[in-house]
Amino acid sequence: MNLQDLIAQATARLDAAQLAYGHGTTNAHDEAAWLVLWRLGLPLDSDLDALAQRPITPEESAQVLALIEQRISSREPAAYLTNEAWLQGVPFYVDRRAIVPRSFIAELLVDGSIDPWLSEHTHDVLDLCTGNGSLAVLAAMAYPDVQVTGADLCPDALAVARINVDRHHLQDRIQLVQSDGLRQCPGPWDLILCNPPYVNAQSMQALPPEYRAEPELALAGGNDGMDFVRQLLHDAPACLRPGGVLVLEIGNEREHFESAFPQLPVVWLSTSAGDDQVLLVTREDLLQP
Repeated sequence: MNLQDLIAQATARLDAAQLAYGHGTTNAHDEAAWLVLWRLGLPLDSDLDALAQRPITPEESAQVLALIEQRISSREPAAYLTNEAWLQGVPFYVDRRAIVPRSFIAELLVDGSIDPWLSEHTHDVLDLCTGNGSLAVLAAMAYPDVQVTGADLCPDALAVARINVDRHHLQDRIQLVQSDGLRQCPGPWDLILCNPPYVNAQSMQALPPEYRAEPELALAGGNDGMDFVRQLLHDAPACLRPGGVLVLEIGNEREHFESAFPQLPVVWLSTSAGDDQVLLVTREDLLQP
């Protein structure tokens, strides 16, 4: 057996199990390749074609297939089984204490889409609902001259974030704070990033096991998904400096967002998932009656 055969076998098993994806991969083949490479200790960005004929020992095959069976039987995201998730090419530690990082805000930080709303006076950045700290880390990497605070209500999530801040040697530039919304981090901030709990109640009931394995606190946004967002938009103007902006991810809840805030002028930012996942709003627009 070679690597190509093993990935094909793993893909077939995952396919037959009819799993749900979305925690770093979108299909059975990519997830199989990820788990095979990880279990064999090979770089996750390896050229599969170049490694296709790599021989696989019976012991390696058994280890890989045991991991595949664990993925199937547990219905947990693969990232929880490997304790690793990648976002924009950066590795992060993750476990069941925090949501698996997948925010589209990461793309905007890396590709510079937020930069037109920033200036040389942008110094203080808040990553609210930081989870495992991935957006805080990416913001610190994208903007070397800023100080970043990662805030979360959950102390367990902050413990995971601490691992990632330390892993990327950003202790001097990222502070972690336990906070209920903006209450314990009033700022003032030049930029607030937030990937909040926004899944509406009906969608929560329909989530597959892979998503229900994540902390509900990080997902559930109330009946229309906007509970946290309402409080955030109410509190944010007092916590932003003049000229400050809020970048907010609301996933597939644009209809509910616009129903809740019909008069609020926002800018929808383009991501790989489309133009209705992430929005930007200025402090001045938030202050409009």
